[in-house]
Amino acid sequence: MHDIMGILSNRALWCAVTAWFVAQAIKIPTYYLVEKKLDWGRFFGSGGMPSSHTAFVVSLAVMVGAMEGFDTAYFAITVVLAAIVMYDATGVRRETGLQAQIINEILRKVFVDGQPISDDELKELIGHTKIEVAGGFVVGVLTAASYILLG
Repeated sequence: MHDIMGILSNRALWCAVTAWFVAQAIKIPTYYLVEKKLDWGRFFGSGGMPSSHTAFVVSLAVMVGAMEGFDTAYFAITVVLAAIVMYDATGVRRETGLQAQIINEILRKVFVDGQPISDDELKELIGHTKIEVAGGFVVGVLTAASYILLG
């Protein structure tokens, strides 16, 4: 039987959590650079630069490869997981965000005379562009490399 407290010393898990945290933190200044407004809520939001989902799974894959071997089934599983997450981020989730933008624009045009339909808009920052996913990939690799090099 394994000790549940081993989770506290699971380097692969903590590396992935660190990569997610770093990517989420980077979203605040990158959003500011693009939109010219500071939004601390971007730390908790999805979408934007870089992709924290990508950073999360890529750092996990690199750590698993470094710890277990790049020729193992464990590494293969994490690479496949990372590929699915990155494909989904630029595919389905991105298209959902684009549809939300179009629907929000339709609502603005239809109700231009001020008749409110709802205070809530569809979430537009759902998916990622390919460059945002690439940014998440870089954050994931650099975070894992830092964990590996710092021992």
